Amino acid sequence: MDPFPKDGESAAAAAGEPSRGAAPSSGVVVQVREKKGPLRAAIPYMPFPVAVICLFLNTFVPGLGTFVSAFTVLCGARTDLPDRHMCCVFWLNIAAALIQILTAIVMVGWIMSIFWGMDMVILASYKEQGIPQQL
Repeated sequence: MDPFPKDGESAAAAAGEPSRGAAPSSGVVVQVREKKGPLRAAIPYMPFPVAVICLFLNTFVPGLGTFVSAFTVLCGARTDLPDRHMCCVFWLNIAAALIQILTAIVMVGWIMSIFWGMDMVILASYKEQGIPQQL
């Protein structure tokens, strides 16, 4: 018995083991969790119409929709930062809005603002569909 496989021969066949076919290893992914930074995790889970309005505002006036979304945190909207006080999450959203406004001059803030608004709508659709927050 040759321990080294020849061309076109598997290591199992070279060792004399029965072949199990060409099936790939069957691994199961139990859970995939996206790691978010503190600014992105501070995006509130708002009602869908409010999220769409914030996306609209962020598209035409960078940072305005993010600024409005900060006040939804004070009205009880949940975020992915449950261990932080709502005032801290409020100020994180205000900081994100200021970053978007200040960097809109070089288009970075405008693009960030639009993506932020899209994230708001996506999170709102998760909330409406009853999908768990941590995906």
